[in-house]
Amino acid sequence: MGLFDRIARVIKANLNDLVNKAEDPEKILEQSIIDMQEDLVQLRQAVATAIATQKRTQKQHEQALTEANTWQQRAQLALQKGDENLAREALVRKKSHAETAETMKVQLDTQSGQVESLKRNLIALESKISEAKTKKNMLKARAQAAKAQEQLQSTIGSMNTGSAMAAFERMEEKVLQMEARSQASAELAGSGLEQQFAMLEAGNNVDDELEQMKRQLSGGSVNQSQLPASGATTSPKKAVTGLDELEELRKQLDQP
Repeated sequence: MGLFDRIARVIKANLNDLVNKAEDPEKILEQSIIDMQEDLVQLRQAVATAIATQKRTQKQHEQALTEANTWQQRAQLALQKGDENLAREALVRKKSHAETAETMKVQLDTQSGQVESLKRNLIALESKISEAKTKKNMLKARAQAAKAQEQLQSTIGSMNTGSAMAAFERMEEKVLQMEARSQASAELAGSGLEQQFAMLEAGNNVDDELEQMKRQLSGGSVNQSQLPASGATTSPKKAVTGLDELEELRKQLDQP
């Protein structure tokens, strides 16, 4: 492949690419309709011209036939009058007009076929233009929708939605962590209070039991309201046993 061929191919490729990028579907559709309508006007003119020529040929053919018939009658008249030379001359004229009529007949047949072909092409072109106009509106609407969709996607792409969404998710996670810490703090605070009250309640039970033991040592009677919450009465055997244990504890404390 020669250098000039390669250069020509590169230039052609670049020009084709430039033309493809410059083509606007809506404008091209409009221009296509205009071009077809111009073709329709020219075709109508061609049909009109062909019909006019056909009519002129038809008239010439009819005129030639009329002239041929006229010279035929004149030849008969001259022959009836005994003038053979004049009759011969009339027949020569008749033959000339008959040949002209025959030629006109051939041209007329040819022109009739051309006119019919032009009429069919005219009807077909009118149908195509009508169909193209209908499709043009539909294609323009589709082109506009596609262009709007492309602009929307371009706008969404330029908005950097991924980064914004990532930031949103980070903030959501941060809020969840804050809520978890707040809930944990509340649970810890409630647990501390419950533990303090439990210790106070435990302390009260020990004090009550110690007071009861002191009264038993002093020989005092235990009221019904000072009994344990279960309502069970301490048997004498259990009371003596409790005194023995307390006395033993005191002895251990007095020992050096």
